[in-house]
Amino acid sequence: MRRYLRVVVLCLACGFCSLLYAFSQLAVSLEEGAGGGGGKPQAAAASWLAGGGRGGARGVGSAGPAAHPGRSDRCKDFSLCYWNPYWMLPSDVCGMNCFWEAAFRYSLNVQPIQRMHLAVVACGERLEETVTMLKSAIIFSIRPLQFHIFAEDQLHDSFKGILILKEVDSLLYVDTDILFLRPVDDIWSLLKKFNSTQIAAMAPEHEEPRIGWYNRFARHPYYGKTGVNSGVMLMNMTRMRRKYFKNDMTTVRLRWGDILMPLLKKYKLNITWGDQDLLNIIFFHNPESLFVFPCQWNYRPDHCIYGSNCQEAEEEGIFILHGNRGVYHDDKQPAFRAIYEALRNCSFKDDNIRSLLKPLELELQKTVHTYCGKIYKIFIKQLTKSIQDRYDRPPKER
Repeated sequence: MRRYLRVVVLCLACGFCSLLYAFSQLAVSLEEGAGGGGGKPQAAAASWLAGGGRGGARGVGSAGPAAHPGRSDRCKDFSLCYWNPYWMLPSDVCGMNCFWEAAFRYSLNVQPIQRMHLAVVACGERLEETVTMLKSAIIFSIRPLQFHIFAEDQLHDSFKGILILKEVDSLLYVDTDILFLRPVDDIWSLLKKFNSTQIAAMAPEHEEPRIGWYNRFARHPYYGKTGVNSGVMLMNMTRMRRKYFKNDMTTVRLRWGDILMPLLKKYKLNITWGDQDLLNIIFFHNPESLFVFPCQWNYRPDHCIYGSNCQEAEEEGIFILHGNRGVYHDDKQPAFRAIYEALRNCSFKDDNIRSLLKPLELELQKTVHTYCGKIYKIFIKQLTKSIQDRYDRPPKER
């Protein structure tokens, strides 16, 4: 009996060793497959972010893979997203420990805290507007934020010490005239709702076709019935870099970096809204690549200037306010300006943020002579909730 028991134990030990060997060979083959070669589009290596800033107001420059040669634990430093498990890392990033750490990390369902990346282009006299936008993002957000600011030379000194641009996996781009009335975390979570073909998310340009611009005036292709607005654009950059796009210039599909300039040359006499028009053209030919989110994530004067036409905002409030057409700085839409002034004058002191609601509501009540002012409560519905949620969180998360 003991002899048979020894044979069973020996067989189990051999089986376990064989299993370990099989896993190691699988890891090597996966690394080699991800590492390149073959010339296939799917083999293109993505750009990864290591290190990086840890908060909205204080940023630290990020270092790429080349900054850590020879480290055996370097894959632990990488900020990975929903779509990129450890075993998809290129072989020149890290070795076997990626595979083993992935197995333990995912079996324990432990995910690293990932930064949210927010990009903006600041030109001309947009410094104050940009700073107010960044402030609104910092006040309510929970997870660490990293800002990527594209600015003219004369504005560089104003943004020094905030953050340094590096390539990232996912990115939220916003115009300078954006105000967050809800944590950035919430729109960032929409990345998980992308299906396997979607690379970006935007809101429709109009909800009401009768006042739509693209369907009445555009001289180029555009997405859907009324086009999309690029003032708030959520992107999976890894997918965007890998994808080959259909187009009306050639039967050959082109990558993102190869398609923009030819499109600009073809339509330069027909486009009015610059990059937004080019995006509409691209997603007209590749509609499967776009995730469309509701209008309260990009609420503009068009949604109330002739009467309310954003039903989602009426029900849940405005999540992101977009003050295009300069409405933060003139008297055409005083409801928009009231929100902007309240956040511009707000500091990060707890009592200051809590106390902005009552004066803001009084200012909004003065705007009821306008169509947007008549529905002023949707301007503070979500803002009130965001402020309350902020004080319900533990102090270390504020």
